[in-house]
Amino acid sequence: MAHNGASATPGLLQQQLDTPSRVDEIADRLITAIAIGEYLPGARLPVERDLATSLGAGRMTVRAALARLVERGLLETRRGRGGGSYVLDQWPESSTDVVGRTLRMRLDDLRDRCDALCRLQGTVSRAAADSRSEQDIPVLWERFEAYRSAESGLAAQQADSQLHLAIMDAAHNDVLKQLLLDLKASVSIGAPAHLWGEPTTMRRMELRALSEHEQMVSAIADGRGDDADELARHHGAIDFELITTAMRRAGVLVD
Repeated sequence: MAHNGASATPGLLQQQLDTPSRVDEIADRLITAIAIGEYLPGARLPVERDLATSLGAGRMTVRAALARLVERGLLETRRGRGGGSYVLDQWPESSTDVVGRTLRMRLDDLRDRCDALCRLQGTVSRAAADSRSEQDIPVLWERFEAYRSAESGLAAQQADSQLHLAIMDAAHNDVLKQLLLDLKASVSIGAPAHLWGEPTTMRRMELRALSEHEQMVSAIADGRGDDADELARHHGAIDFELITTAMRRAGVLVD
């Protein structure tokens, strides 16, 4: 039988520990995640339960943070089937100070994670070049064409994810695939989602990625492991470049 106070569940304890300043922190992380393109206009955020798990916060804290984003005009809440929190605005001027402060605090960790991501992405692409089957090659080109034809923004972000999943599948190594997925998820401010950049540089990044995607798929299809590794490492550097570009927009000097 539990003693006084010993029966509290971990979730309840988390909610008890969360404070108004904790709500500020979670709201700032979500504002920043939207600004740097983890969640683009039209995207639906994960449900409160999943956000709470990803952010290490109580559900009531996440709910209060989401309410603040609704008040700021960044999100809208939809009811009924297909309901949830949807992004309305990516980076209004009111988000700028928050973005700079949040990224500055996490810069060193993000730098290390992005470096590790580049290295592991190269390893996976080399494995894909070594292990892809004849059946994998048309899938890779189909995913590339889907990215080429996708509209800028959310559709391109989703097509990019599908192409990279096809590369992971072509490596035929479930351990490497899961390691890369977990690492990608950790390069995040708001929750596991692939950042896509702030609005003023987004299209330029998408076009650069288009060229790099084509080179990567060609190297994998041709079995050129060294090239696939080098190209994928270079391509992975986009993530940290997007972070530093956002910091400069927010007025933060980056070494």
